[in-house]
Amino acid sequence: MIQVQTLEVAGIEQAMRAMRNPMDSWARGDTGGGKVGKEDKALTEKLIAAGPEHAKHIRLIQVWADVTAPLYWWKEFDTYRAGVEKVSCSTMHTITKSPFKAEMFSGEVAPQAIEWLEIQRGFWMVAEPDRKAVYWRRIVENLPSGFLQRRTVMMSYAALRQIYKQRNGHRLTEWHVFRVWAAGLPEGWMITEGVDE
Repeated sequence: MIQVQTLEVAGIEQAMRAMRNPMDSWARGDTGGGKVGKEDKALTEKLIAAGPEHAKHIRLIQVWADVTAPLYWWKEFDTYRAGVEKVSCSTMHTITKSPFKAEMFSGEVAPQAIEWLEIQRGFWMVAEPDRKAVYWRRIVENLPSGFLQRRTVMMSYAALRQIYKQRNGHRLTEWHVFRVWAAGLPEGWMITEGVDE
């Protein structure tokens, strides 16, 4: 299970202007109101087809999103560093704040595992200050990888294009959902163009 909520997309018009810097061709730009014009689209398509070193301008388009996903998915997402920044909810500060429930996990988690985590949380709640770390550590070390964590992520369209390409056909359904979300972003063709061909 994964949920992706777009917070903001910025820089489309600025990226189209920057694309025209090398040839001083700003007068030919026709993007406005957040929509890429016909001339700018044609040039962008040409640059994308020539490779990432030519489509540098899509690095300037940024998207911010809240992503809630299981820890096993985040381990794979952490592969992506260039053009990606993220800030997660803190396991250290929040893992003991509320009771463990099945909806906090992706897929099926054994009820005994959730019950065990909740017992450890109960011990943590009544423990003397010098013993709290023992129970907290037990929880963190035994937390199932299906535990859902939210992170606010900032990515460039260039990074999303790479992710979209590399995760095509992946076994984890979360990647399919993520790719569908990326393709649906404003001017999402810059992320998907020519990737699935």
